[in-house]
Amino acid sequence: MHDELSPVQRPRQSASSAILERDGRFLLIRRRNPPSADLYAFPGGRAEPLETPGQTALREFFEETGIAAYDPELFATYDLKTTASDGDIDSHFFLSVFLVKADASTEAIAADDAADQGWYTVEEIRALPVPPSVLDCAERLAALTASQAKTYQTTRP
Repeated sequence: MHDELSPVQRPRQSASSAILERDGRFLLIRRRNPPSADLYAFPGGRAEPLETPGQTALREFFEETGIAAYDPELFATYDLKTTASDGDIDSHFFLSVFLVKADASTEAIAADDAADQGWYTVEEIRALPVPPSVLDCAERLAALTASQAKTYQTTRP
């Protein structure tokens, strides 16, 4: 039994996801399993023992899409908790989100925890059931890309 003033704490687990963008579209998968079943998300998942966050991102990306990504670059981190109605913590993840590169000719296939996959613009992502961290990353990347394009246009001779 636990004290009513302090919810039961679960150990924080490490997880990573990977963002691949092509022509203004982001690769998302529709999750098959909890805690995000039926949500669209960047490919990713829990770390295995002794795995670095970057290694986790690349392994999970390959397992869920069949694409061998490379050059993971840390983009964002999130401390994600889900809480039960009684205040107990259901799950607690420290999520590292990486930008990755991949051969442009490689096609994605939904595998492992991925029920489906697709390429979506930020506008399309806004209409999908996604975790807040996915929309946050997509909007930040779109804004960054737009800012870089604007800077390029104003500095060209």
